[in-house]
Amino acid sequence: MRIRRFQLAAFVVAGSLLGAIPARAADSSDQQGKAVVTFLSGSEIPGGIPQDALHLKVNGKDSTVTGWTPLRGPQSTVEMVVLIDDGARQSLGSQMNDVAKFIQGLPPNVKVAVAYMENGRAVFAGPLSTDRAAAARELHLPLGGGMAGASASPYFCLSDLAKHWPSTATHARREVVAVTDGVDYYNMRYDPEDPYVQAAIEDSVRAHLIVYSIYWRNSGLADRTNYASFSGQSLMAELTDATGGNSYWFGNGNPVSFEPYLADIGRRLENQYELDFVTPMGGKPQMAGMKLKLALRVKFDAPQQVYVHPVAQ
Repeated sequence: MRIRRFQLAAFVVAGSLLGAIPARAADSSDQQGKAVVTFLSGSEIPGGIPQDALHLKVNGKDSTVTGWTPLRGPQSTVEMVVLIDDGARQSLGSQMNDVAKFIQGLPPNVKVAVAYMENGRAVFAGPLSTDRAAAARELHLPLGGGMAGASASPYFCLSDLAKHWPSTATHARREVVAVTDGVDYYNMRYDPEDPYVQAAIEDSVRAHLIVYSIYWRNSGLADRTNYASFSGQSLMAELTDATGGNSYWFGNGNPVSFEPYLADIGRRLENQYELDFVTPMGGKPQMAGMKLKLALRVKFDAPQQVYVHPVAQ
């Protein structure tokens, strides 16, 4: 089983080296942005993770944290899409009970929908809803490779989902659980700069999606090779890392059970903070690299990329 490497912040003696950047007034050259940070440890800290433990850089520039909000309780809305590759092998049916139990066990503040990767689009089986039973009933066996277009690039589908998210609730966290092998049929070689992957990353980050991927092989001939497994897994990890999510896989074969992966995703939903920031970057709205450190020994996942735009005056 592979769960993406945890980020372990450096411990700072006397807590003095990595304090928060002092607040300052925003000026016309500043940009602002936000991100969701997920903690994998540290829940035992009284009062939660303090803002003054944060040190943030955006595109290598020291940046000011302007907001740090724990995302817990019924007032913190989550919108989740379970996105299943319709080109997956039909043996995926063995995992449907785990997926259904996960959906039905989501907390009350989560709206959920099931969608399928078809012909480069995210095709919804139903709307975002708190009706867990209705959402679970939308699960079905994948169409498999026999359906034309079923195995189109999963990155096209993620871009489509990001651009056509089925809600305009700007305050809600947007979480995606993608079940796919990540193989891009439009660029079969392993290429970290794959343009379709990069487009999916930008679209997902701009739409504030947090993407988790669970590996399951597709039924196409190309998916039967170890090379395809490596390529697909690596490209999906690139995307999930960029959005602050996580990739789960089990070597070159399909996992025995999704249950431990889905349980980990459930724990993550309960341990997230919203980070708001201002950074001294001029220019137009743009993508930027983000690096977060904490003056605490805690494990966390944060997006590697963020979308920034001029501060409203």
